[in-house]
Amino acid sequence: MAERKICVVTGTRAEYGLLYWLMRDIQSNPSMALQLIVTGTHLEPAFGHTVDVIEADGFQIDARVPIELTSDTPSSIARSTGLATAGIADALGTLTPDIVVLLGDRFEMLAAAMAATICNTPIAHIHGGEITEGAIDDAMRHAITKLSSVHFVAADQYRNRVIQMGEHPSTVFTVGAPGLDYIDREKLLSADEITKAFKIDDAAQYFLITLHPTTRAQADAAAEIDALLKVLPDFSDHFTVFTGVNADAGHDIIARRIEAYVEKHSSRSRAFNSLGQVRYLSAMKYASVVIGNSSSGIIEAPAFGTPTVNIGDRQKGRLRAASIIDCETDERSIQQAIAKALTPEFKASYKTTNAPYRSPGASAKIASELCTIHMSTLMQKSFYNLQLSTVIS
Repeated sequence: MAERKICVVTGTRAEYGLLYWLMRDIQSNPSMALQLIVTGTHLEPAFGHTVDVIEADGFQIDARVPIELTSDTPSSIARSTGLATAGIADALGTLTPDIVVLLGDRFEMLAAAMAATICNTPIAHIHGGEITEGAIDDAMRHAITKLSSVHFVAADQYRNRVIQMGEHPSTVFTVGAPGLDYIDREKLLSADEITKAFKIDDAAQYFLITLHPTTRAQADAAAEIDALLKVLPDFSDHFTVFTGVNADAGHDIIARRIEAYVEKHSSRSRAFNSLGQVRYLSAMKYASVVIGNSSSGIIEAPAFGTPTVNIGDRQKGRLRAASIIDCETDERSIQQAIAKALTPEFKASYKTTNAPYRSPGASAKIASELCTIHMSTLMQKSFYNLQLSTVIS
């Protein structure tokens, strides 16, 4: 029997890290052949040119789709989405995969979903059913769900929501968050290795900070990053480690503010376009607090027991662990939230709670389903109607 061709599309460093172990599991299965399309910030020097990381990890790249991320305005992002749709469609026409695997909710993934649908190629979607009310990604995620035939969700509540959207229960699988597989399958760095990598004092305490634009509301990116940066000197006993901003509209002002802050506070601050998944998760494990509005503060940080200060509405609607403190975007709210996160009382308050996205072996579960699912039935979708008496939580 011919190998089943599984095509994975990746457009950002963060989502590649979440897909890494799934790609490994597909690659090692003799019944499947991994195909890989790389696009988005992976191909941009300004975002770390992380395609080099993918190649260094030993993955063969079957197609590169540049999408000209030269500006951060909404119109330029829309144009990049169009370029991604056309380029990925061309790649799919050459590769002819049996199924396309997409993770998350970004515009690159929406482009890939549109291309696959038009090419009559079924889609397996990871991390559907979630809500992020402060980002336009929220609508894109739901659109990708409706274009997809198979769904791998992180929690039962998200499974219910995907079914509520008309997807048949037999196609929706609760597997957990595949990005957390690193905890079980990869040796993370030690605290000493992290401090050396960041060139900070031995045994120093530090904040791990990632702030992205809040794209849904008419948020002021400059005001949000300025409020955070004004607060950080209040915690002078902590180093600050910034990770790179994503390619959403409004990213440039945040990146420039961080660059200026690190230059001014060079003895206590570090900034990295990309840490890679092992260094990033290792840094998260030993950080005093994870700060910002990235999904990693909601999904990954609680698995380490590291407190999160989640700023603003970008992640509004996602399941929350007790280790997360939500705050507004003004200086006072941020300062109070960080101070609370550092207290022994707060850290003790969530010791016995579970991380809602933690389910070991997510990547292996997804790979197993991709290997055995009947492809011939996937493109003929019917809308699954709920009974009026059905209650969805």
